[in-house]
Amino acid sequence: MIEQLQWQLPLWSCVAFILWLSFDKNNFAQLLATPIRQVGVLACALVLAVLWRIKAGILPGLELHILGVSAVTLILGWRLAIFASVLASALLILVAQLPISLLPIHLLFTAFIPISLSYLCFVLCYTYLPKHFFIYIFFCAFLTAALIACIKILTSGMLYYVMGEYSLIEISQNYLILCAIIWFPEAMLNGMAITLLITYRPHWVKTFYDKDYLDS
Repeated sequence: MIEQLQWQLPLWSCVAFILWLSFDKNNFAQLLATPIRQVGVLACALVLAVLWRIKAGILPGLELHILGVSAVTLILGWRLAIFASVLASALLILVAQLPISLLPIHLLFTAFIPISLSYLCFVLCYTYLPKHFFIYIFFCAFLTAALIACIKILTSGMLYYVMGEYSLIEISQNYLILCAIIWFPEAMLNGMAITLLITYRPHWVKTFYDKDYLDS
């Protein structure tokens, strides 16, 4: 318990810093003035809460579940994706599925870091790869989601090892090995969600630019 308390301050500091970076007055003013966008944020938050609620694992604190944040990041952009992840986490707390003591770890390693990396992958793909419909789906959604799922497992396992909660053998044999299981369903879910949206409702996906991906 003492070791966990020692980690609370730096973890909460990281959470507060990322929330501060993500806050943009114009962005949130536009959100408040656009009811349809509010519905989109709330819908994404609800989907994330459901996905994060369905989990399984051997080691307490190191559970396996679908993240879904790569698709949400492409749909909302990174700032509103972080906001939606906070709403989803608050909902999990309200239904007693997430202890407040684990909230900073949950926000950082399930939401904030995966969202930031997902947006970074999008920016790199948009900058250096041909702007094509299938490249957007395959690289920005499918491959990025698979990569983010594995990174989440690796970073979470590393944190619990550094905190002294589990040995390296326990983490590698009971958690890291799950990368081989989770990458494909994560990639499929995010890839299918983005494919359906940009096919039938492309204007709902903030990072999908019709003039770039459909006119090329």
